[in-house]
Amino acid sequence: MWGIFNYNHWRYKNTVLLIFSIIVFLFLADTPFVHNLIDYLGEWGYFGAVLTGIFAVLTFTAAPALVILYNLSDKINIYELALLAGLGSVIGDFLIFSFFKDKVFIELEPIITRFTERPFMHIFHTPYFAWLTPVIGAIIIASPLPDEMGVALLSASKIKKWQFILLTFMLNSLGLLIIISGARAIFN
Repeated sequence: MWGIFNYNHWRYKNTVLLIFSIIVFLFLADTPFVHNLIDYLGEWGYFGAVLTGIFAVLTFTAAPALVILYNLSDKINIYELALLAGLGSVIGDFLIFSFFKDKVFIELEPIITRFTERPFMHIFHTPYFAWLTPVIGAIIIASPLPDEMGVALLSASKIKKWQFILLTFMLNSLGLLIIISGARAIFN
């Protein structure tokens, strides 16, 4: 009976943890506490820019984080802000990347292998499509869209951790610079 509660013996423990954390996050994301926390981070200057960058990559905190970064652009040089928030975004993306690459994909590999052995799936493993997964992942990371899907696509490819860090820093910094510059051009 009590063996069910022994987390170490669960076959898909990291996948269950991921699903559970998403469910908890869905319930907490739209609470006044989370909104107040994100607003409070915006008052911390450079350090707040880095922390807000971490929140800018997550689905449910991306919009408030971008609003905070826009407001911070009144106080901090826009290029410094983009680099600092890009650094924070790398931290957030790397945590997601590590979790997917090291935990979830290892657990789900037998299921993914069984699904990808279907005849029509072999098309995606040809040299013509091999470049498509990381390119789509990079586009998602550079866009204003939340990064989880882009990170999952990059972690499914054969990208090394140092390449991932460098690529996401450049993409996030450039994407945030474009978003903040565009918002300032429209609203100022």
